[in-house]
Amino acid sequence: YLQWKWLEAQPVTYKTFRMYRVLGKGGFGEVCACQVRATGKMYACKKLEKKRIKKRKGEAMVLIEKNILQKINSKFVVSLAYAYETKDALCLVLTIMNGGDLKFHIYNMGGEPGFDINRARFYAAEVVCGLEHLHQQGIVYRDCKPENILLDDHGHVRISDLGLAVEIMEGDMVRGRVGTVGYMAPEVIDNEKYTFSPDWFSFGCLLYEMIEGQAPFRARKEKVKREEVDRRVKEDQEKYSSKFTEEAKSLCQQLLKKNPKHRLGCKCGRHGAKEVKMHTFFQCLNWKRVEAGMWDPPFIPD
Repeated sequence: YLQWKWLEAQPVTYKTFRMYRVLGKGGFGEVCACQVRATGKMYACKKLEKKRIKKRKGEAMVLIEKNILQKINSKFVVSLAYAYETKDALCLVLTIMNGGDLKFHIYNMGGEPGFDINRARFYAAEVVCGLEHLHQQGIVYRDCKPENILLDDHGHVRISDLGLAVEIMEGDMVRGRVGTVGYMAPEVIDNEKYTFSPDWFSFGCLLYEMIEGQAPFRARKEKVKREEVDRRVKEDQEKYSSKFTEEAKSLCQQLLKKNPKHRLGCKCGRHGAKEVKMHTFFQCLNWKRVEAGMWDPPFIPD
């Protein structure tokens, strides 16, 4: 095992990896595929360019993201394998997810946008497991939306991009108008204090969009001001088409409650996922199998 130990003890630098094609763009730089030269294992390398971090005063944010990633160990959240620094960038080496994001799959797969109920249920269940892990660690995600849920080669999903996540100490609350317009909970829009409730509202938006093929408070490509979307989130009732089963509608309605006190998942702090898992929409599931990653994905990316 000496060779193994030797590999482990090697400091990680840019020389550890071979860089490949760009997979996407992040807020502070691009994300590339990369390979550990010694083992051949593939990862995604998220580059945070120092110039951009400085310009946008993102130093604290970048450190928070790294610290949060280091705490996480879940099949359902993109995890940090290595971190290193170059002259121009801070680099996070993460689980590679080659299967595209849910936004792509909801809208770009030909035919009607959206998924059938069983496929939506599969992704929803895995996202619940990811949120459960984050919340148990005291982390509120704050950016649950289709483009942040990524598929791997087999069709399982993980939560990605923890750039807006924040850790909440036991008994504390936070505030901050962060997130994505149309997915932010009313209490976030109003800059009220909260703990984990915004994630359950955003998760409701995600589930709705997977089934309906459009977000609850904003039509796809609709040209509408941020203030109007915020108003709808706070005041309008979402509408349900025949695409929703009774159970799916009931779950969305309970997750999209305007008042966090009445919202599903918001009664027991870090353990809200238990309540969500017990909803009838999920009653056909064996959660132990889901958590073990043993439920066969309904769709395999090519």
